[in-house]
Amino acid sequence: MEETGRPCSLPDEKELQDLADLFKVFGDATRIRILLSMYDGERSVTEIADAVEMSTSAVSHQLKILRSAKLVRARRDGKQIFYSLADEHVHTIIGVGRDHIEE
Repeated sequence: MEETGRPCSLPDEKELQDLADLFKVFGDATRIRILLSMYDGERSVTEIADAVEMSTSAVSHQLKILRSAKLVRARRDGKQIFYSLADEHVHTIIGVGRDHIEE
């Protein structure tokens, strides 16, 4: 058994492809910057764009990809939309990834 408690058998092809697709989304530095901008809480598109020094249009495009991958969620408040990391799993993946590269 691995530390996660899951057996060491390989998943089926669909699960392998889904996992590879997830890591492809994480494989883009721009999207990582956007995710990191939300690491401590939700942000509006404008706040994210300012934090990562990109246009709101470019950020919106990346947020669409991140939403499709279920890595961020959106909350509407009037005319504004606020984005945050989708769940604790995403927060953990980013935190563990940072820990790993800092070793």
